Amino acid sequence: MDFYPASMENLIDKFASLPGVGRKSAQRLAFHMLSLPDGQAELFADAIIQARKNVHCCKVCQNLTEGDICGICDNDNRDHSTICVVTEPKDVLTIEQSHEYHGVYHVLHGALSPISHIGPDDIRIRELLQRIADNDIREIIMATNPDTEGEATAMYISRLLQPFGVKVTRLAYGIPVGSNIEFADSATIIRAIEGRTEM
Repeated sequence: MDFYPASMENLIDKFASLPGVGRKSAQRLAFHMLSLPDGQAELFADAIIQARKNVHCCKVCQNLTEGDICGICDNDNRDHSTICVVTEPKDVLTIEQSHEYHGVYHVLHGALSPISHIGPDDIRIRELLQRIADNDIREIIMATNPDTEGEATAMYISRLLQPFGVKVTRLAYGIPVGSNIEFADSATIIRAIEGRTEM
């Protein structure tokens, strides 16, 4: 039995398809959207359209930006000889909030996962290798999540980097195994960066 009009069900389904949003939360969000004045609803929809239109990957680090190069890569005060490799763009924000790291980043946009059919060609490993080949890089910090996929990705990349003679380190386990960097607090991130170990 259909409780809501088809367009309402469609809106609920779209919210429910978002990560971490269950059916009940999707219903609340849908009802909230319908309660907004027309102008606010249009601004919300326009914000999504504009973000999809204007935001793309930095041609250097693959982080999200509206320009050719993101603000971190374009900052001469950063240590461009140290690259912190993260899984997703949101991980950059989490590490930046610790105010402890002053190097640059490389965003993989995923982790190796044979079960999900995600292989080396499906994430931004090739761009990382090219970046290391073209620049004077002294250290690569592997800051992928401390779960099975993150560990496998870190080990795979560290093996690929051996011919380059670059120092490869891994974040220390201030971040609990099985959790995501996204949910770590600043103190935990600081301990993890300070206690990183060579791979």
